[in-house]
Amino acid sequence: MESANIDFLKAGGLVPAIIQDHLTGEVLMLGFMSSVSLAETQRSGEVVFFSRSRNKLWKKGESSGHVLKVREVRVDCDADALLVRVEAVGPGVCHEGYRSCFFRALESDGKTKITEERTFLPAEVYGQEKKI
Repeated sequence: MESANIDFLKAGGLVPAIIQDHLTGEVLMLGFMSSVSLAETQRSGEVVFFSRSRNKLWKKGESSGHVLKVREVRVDCDADALLVRVEAVGPGVCHEGYRSCFFRALESDGKTKITEERTFLPAEVYGQEKKI
């Protein structure tokens, strides 16, 4: 078995982490990981990101309870991106109340169209609806 040697330096200490449902293949979200958050993800078995806006580690689901249980982590050919295959616990991953963060389709006129149904009400989970 070879060492992953993930290139955290290429993008300033972070690598993109694509989160995918391990059974359906649906892409649920995109987050960023540092070497520390990846190590914590591997240690705990649940996805931990590095929050760029808060400049700290955050475990997905720490406020909602909608955690991501790791089933497999894959590294891309350049070793600068991760694909994290997960079992999503809870009705959704998106803070706006959808199963996936990718619930909008970009139309040819540049507008977006919502293509999914909400799976939970953010106000019931977070206390107030979060805005993008």
